[in-house]
Amino acid sequence: MTVPRIATTTPIGPVHAPLLVVGCSLGTSALLWHKSAEILSSDFRVSTWELPGHGASPATREGFSVADLADAVAASYTEKFAYAGVSLGGAVGLELALRHPQRVSAVVTVCSAARFAEPQAWHERAQTVRASGTGAVVAQSAQRWFAPDTMARFPDVAGRLLHALRDADDESYALCCDALAEFDMRGLLSTIAVPVTAAFGAHDAVTPEEASREIADGVTNGRVIEIAGASHLAPADSPEPTAVAVRNALAGQGLEGMTHEHS
Repeated sequence: MTVPRIATTTPIGPVHAPLLVVGCSLGTSALLWHKSAEILSSDFRVSTWELPGHGASPATREGFSVADLADAVAASYTEKFAYAGVSLGGAVGLELALRHPQRVSAVVTVCSAARFAEPQAWHERAQTVRASGTGAVVAQSAQRWFAPDTMARFPDVAGRLLHALRDADDESYALCCDALAEFDMRGLLSTIAVPVTAAFGAHDAVTPEEASREIADGVTNGRVIEIAGASHLAPADSPEPTAVAVRNALAGQGLEGMTHEHS
């Protein structure tokens, strides 16, 4: 296992605002957070990091764990930050809270879990992608990712996200699947003292409300928020409700610059 190289975007937002780092889900790029990040940039400097072989991040051929991804994120920023991540990006947030509590002021997991599918399912998906490429999982991902009306309301964003999946490096995607197969934080949640808010999408069948409640109930300081109208890719389905959920989750956590709340 090795700490992979990742790409990060230049923060957007007021120069003296607190830093918010956001992470993406498997198969997506920084595009996932684009609209939500613009909204959040009124209160934060928002920077997105991308998974290995996704977006601008370089491809890798060496295996890594979700913990290694957390180490890569911690090494990419020089100051303390708040964190929000979707699905695999949320799992990285839990590892950040566990491994680098001094670096993270608060964590928001979005449509995430302390453990995802059975390991065999992840290994099978990795095998499929190694054999046939990420294009082989596009149709299935489109069904899991979006709320029923998202492709009609946001056809450009949905289409570009599916293209990001098709463009992801096959082996890097498969290695992410291998990392998810080994990921299981359930027995470690009670050791996390960093404030954690677990946000779930109302239509998300991949990581439903129960997954968020398991996180919030397991950590020392946790709570749950619902994101209305969202499925698994909440920032794509519901960019404004997702931004509001993240902002409200981070308000009151002692972050400089959080001087007002938004409805």
